[in-house]
Amino acid sequence: MSREAARLEEAGVLRSVRRGRLRLVEANDHLAYYPELRALLLKTIGPAAVLRRSLADVTGVKSAFVFGSWAARYHGERGAAPNDIDLLVIGDPDLDALYAACREAEREIRLDVNPVVRSAADWRKRGADFLADVRKGPLVPVVGAAP
Repeated sequence: MSREAARLEEAGVLRSVRRGRLRLVEANDHLAYYPELRALLLKTIGPAAVLRRSLADVTGVKSAFVFGSWAARYHGERGAAPNDIDLLVIGDPDLDALYAACREAEREIRLDVNPVVRSAADWRKRGADFLADVRKGPLVPVVGAAP
């Protein structure tokens, strides 16, 4: 790992600082192509991809979307790094399986996953409620098509 990090640092993709014997490494966000590289990594190995794999075997999930701050960052909105992942699940999933899948994803992405389950009928309603607020914000499809 350290050899690969050194190679990426030499190429300018990463930068690091030493704190005693510890070497802290981070992405070089000053690169001209950083936004494209970040977007590619988020789409291929980011939380949505991990959640897609974790939810694959959960029955009753018609669709699922990441919303909130992580979805906003995914779509390029500036701001602090999200502390968790908000996941909207549409359908009638087995809740035990859903929560187990979310815990599995948490272990991999190292962020809390907060699932919110709503029925397809609730999703189709167009009231001024929580789902209306979710619809107004950015969504990242995880399972099924974008609404």
